Amino acid sequence: MLELADIQQAAERVHGQVLETPCVESRTLSQLTGTQLFLKMENLQFTASFKERGACNKLVQLSDEEKTRGVIAMSAGNHAQGVAYHAERLGIPATIVMPTFTPGVKVARTRGFGARVILHGDSLEAAYTHAKALAEAQNLVFVHPYNDSAIMAGQGTLALEMLAAQPALDTLVVPVGGGGLIAGIATAAKAIRPGIRVVGVQTQRFPAMVNAVKGTHHPQGGNTIAEGIAVGAPGALCLEVIRQRVDELLLVDEGDIEQAIVLLLEIEKTLAEGAGAAALAALLRHKDRFAGRKVGMVLSGGNIDPQLLAQIIGRGLVRSGRLIRVVVSARDVPGSLARITALVAEAGANVDEVHHQRAFTLLAAQNVEIEMVLQTRGHEHVQELLERLRGAGLEVRLVTA
Repeated sequence: MLELADIQQAAERVHGQVLETPCVESRTLSQLTGTQLFLKMENLQFTASFKERGACNKLVQLSDEEKTRGVIAMSAGNHAQGVAYHAERLGIPATIVMPTFTPGVKVARTRGFGARVILHGDSLEAAYTHAKALAEAQNLVFVHPYNDSAIMAGQGTLALEMLAAQPALDTLVVPVGGGGLIAGIATAAKAIRPGIRVVGVQTQRFPAMVNAVKGTHHPQGGNTIAEGIAVGAPGALCLEVIRQRVDELLLVDEGDIEQAIVLLLEIEKTLAEGAGAAALAALLRHKDRFAGRKVGMVLSGGNIDPQLLAQIIGRGLVRSGRLIRVVVSARDVPGSLARITALVAEAGANVDEVHHQRAFTLLAAQNVEIEMVLQTRGHEHVQELLERLRGAGLEVRLVTA
């Protein structure tokens, strides 16, 4: 089983080849979560993810003969970039198999590191099977994304840095997919501080590790914004470590993760992908489990598709009452729209979109429904706006779905 010495040796190997990322306190997020919260900013790595730690540790240990043959990996993006980047740096030919749903930004960056990228399958399992077949057919060294002791040891170097920077941490919260990251972190953390609490986080749509450890049968599958931890089956080596050294596994839903992404962007001015924001999502959803604790949270990556990010920001504005949709019924006469928009302006809101609906309505033929998307300042401001419009004799409906 993985031990502290393995991780300490990995730290020596990757020193100077990966970034020792900051572990910084967030006072605002501490207030929101009821903790003293420190963020381990792995999104600042060159490939914007912790994954390059394990990839680097694995690749530097290959023999000259293995390096000449080349490597192959399967990944939804971050492991792919870590392997591709360090393989290019070390002069090792790299082939990466990625599922077809992998965000375009991750595919483009992986190719940018000189790797041969093959898109195959609509799941990580399908991509894995294809990568293993190619490894055998072409005599390539397969670099597993998590079920490999060298990978786990490399990821565990992150915990050494966290506890060196913040020795008083009493809880670590870590996103979990296949389990390589949390297995390495738990091994290092428990060896250094036996009383420390290590908590893993999975998305409700892919609770494979929760099912394996707890014996539950939560259904899994479907689309998730946390594709980096959308793993159908945990690694056997990882599972052995997690059963012994991880204290708790929690689940979060898509809305929790979206909220966490927006908060990190708005409050900390830092970009997290879905998997990278999972730990904060758990701290917000399960506040009672962390109240008053000194928490180290792993912000594991920041590779997110810009179009997806735009959608998440928009949905976040809706949730916080800063973007609303209202339908106003009015007489279909000149000046009606001007009167309504004047009232909106007087209330301090801004018009984002306007649509007149004359045909698809049950109103009298002389009336019109005016649908408006408005920029507001929050839920209290929304109520003030609605009261102003209704006070002017207008029939107003807030559209919530």
